[in-house]
Amino acid sequence: MRKYFLPGLVVFVTLAILARLFYLQILDDDYKLMAQNNAIKIKYEYPERGYIYDRNGRLLVSNQASYDLMVVPNEVKELDTLEFCALVGVTKTFFDQQLQKAINYERRLPSVFLSQLSSDDYSRFNEKLRKFPGFYVQKRFLRRYHVNTSGNIFGFITQVNQKIINENKYYKLGDLIGKQGVEQQYEEILRGRKGVRYIQRDKFNREIGPYKDGMFDTLPVQGRDITLSIDMDLQEYGEKLMQNKWGGIVAIEPSSGEILALVSAPSYDPGLLVGRQRSRNYTKLYNDSIAQPLFDRGLLAQYPPGSPFKILTGLVGLQEKIIDTTTAFSCRNGASFGRKFQKCHDVGTFSLNAAIYKSCNTYFGRTYCNIVDKNNQQAKNVDNWRRHLLSFGLGQFIGIDMPIGKKGNIPASNLYDKVYNKSWTGATIRSNAIGQGEVLMTPIQLCNMMAAVANEGFYYVPHMVKKIEGKAIEENFREKRATTIDKKYFKPVKKGLWDVYNYGTAGRLQSKEVLIAGKTGTAENYKKIGGKRVKLKDHSIFVAFAPIENPKIAIAVFIENGGFGATVAGPIATCMVEKYLLNRITRKDLEDRVLQKSLLGEYAKLYPRKAYDSIARKFNVPLDSIQKFKNSIPDSIPTN
Repeated sequence: MRKYFLPGLVVFVTLAILARLFYLQILDDDYKLMAQNNAIKIKYEYPERGYIYDRNGRLLVSNQASYDLMVVPNEVKELDTLEFCALVGVTKTFFDQQLQKAINYERRLPSVFLSQLSSDDYSRFNEKLRKFPGFYVQKRFLRRYHVNTSGNIFGFITQVNQKIINENKYYKLGDLIGKQGVEQQYEEILRGRKGVRYIQRDKFNREIGPYKDGMFDTLPVQGRDITLSIDMDLQEYGEKLMQNKWGGIVAIEPSSGEILALVSAPSYDPGLLVGRQRSRNYTKLYNDSIAQPLFDRGLLAQYPPGSPFKILTGLVGLQEKIIDTTTAFSCRNGASFGRKFQKCHDVGTFSLNAAIYKSCNTYFGRTYCNIVDKNNQQAKNVDNWRRHLLSFGLGQFIGIDMPIGKKGNIPASNLYDKVYNKSWTGATIRSNAIGQGEVLMTPIQLCNMMAAVANEGFYYVPHMVKKIEGKAIEENFREKRATTIDKKYFKPVKKGLWDVYNYGTAGRLQSKEVLIAGKTGTAENYKKIGGKRVKLKDHSIFVAFAPIENPKIAIAVFIENGGFGATVAGPIATCMVEKYLLNRITRKDLEDRVLQKSLLGEYAKLYPRKAYDSIARKFNVPLDSIQKFKNSIPDSIPTN
């Protein structure tokens, strides 16, 4: 057998090579197509992108026809460049740059010379097209927005760059791609598939018909439509309430994890990023370092959650049997923790229910210290505390179907071992108990936390898309995520949250027709200004769910520099709940208060004295309203 092995191997390899050559040269027309490329012109036909609807079937995004001027460098002959430039409104320098860019990409293939011609430019150029060999007009589709809000949700469409082309062979120079928001997250579903036509040319470069009678041609396939979970009426109402304020509103349906509203303020009109002015408008938005309209505060802003975090402190205390519903602590406008005194606005002795609706710092500070100091195993206990919080989706990417997000921060014991050289107790880090300290959360994490409380111990990963045409949404969004807190411990906490509206800090925010459970929050707000740590107006926070039985909406509202939670964030939450559940507002007094409230004067304080005049003009804020603050800070302040 051994003597036949080598000859047999030679014969086998030879036959394999011959078979491959036969396939490439005789059977595989794709390679013949490549070899004959000089005699074949490739034309792409672009499909419409899928339409986008809201949860109620309202059309939000469709398409409009557009025209791109294409060039095939090898086919360009001598032409009157001045006439050409005058027809389409470009300079000779631009002409030379674009032609060289096309040459560098590929001489024999078409690429975009000038995108998004206006109808007038298209008509003028098309009449004289025969005078400019190598150029032709390609029909495409641009987005048409039927709302002027929600730019942070939709994202926008832009041309691919060379990096994208190198990474994904589907895209060619001049192709469009979704960027940011839903357009980016669901690009492959929304874009559809390009059609391709191969056209035979003769030796004089004249088109003589489809290559092989069009057997290789493909038709474009329109992108799939998607239905968002967003309630656009609620979304628009939220953006209206957020006028002249910075922050975020997130609303979720607890029973599904569907996002009902994702408001980031300030925002922008998505229509600004369509057409020939898209690039210029995007640059303006990007360079606005004051309002930062491209920064999605609902998903990216990491804030100290303040008093709403006390909900979690109480739940962990119950789960670890550190407290029960009858455990009480005495508060005298605060309490001493080691050598430090933690302030509180309450006086009395409170059990869990009253501590929630009165928002007692002392009660939750004592609970947290007892959690951490149990059996004098601080490191182990903090990591166990953290484990419970991670089960609510905190301290990690929450998994939303959007291309951006932040983890927030739930500190572990190794941080404190490093900072305090392993010498620390619950009193050292007591600020974590009330949502200050090292704890950070995004508004969507706050809202998801409330959805888990409303569900009494589980949540669904928040998601933006409710339905995809002809395709199921990801299984990941249909799976329950259980927290580590037993269901029985949520009921007394929910009772306390209801009493926030009955007897507590939100007593003046009650809806006339909806039973709401909620929690006010006021987070201290410091900023480094001129090298000094300056205390600014507190952030205003409110979380809620409603109705109490079978909740249909959970909501988190975060208002930068808004003051007490019941002042701005609370009224917004009540109005949003009523808008969604009743489709009308019973508390017109709260609505009017919010609509008339402007915080632009507070935001103007964040910038250098030398910039105040221009900032005041930009915000339309009277200069004398910030004069006192101006005099108390240095002349030069970094604007980070």
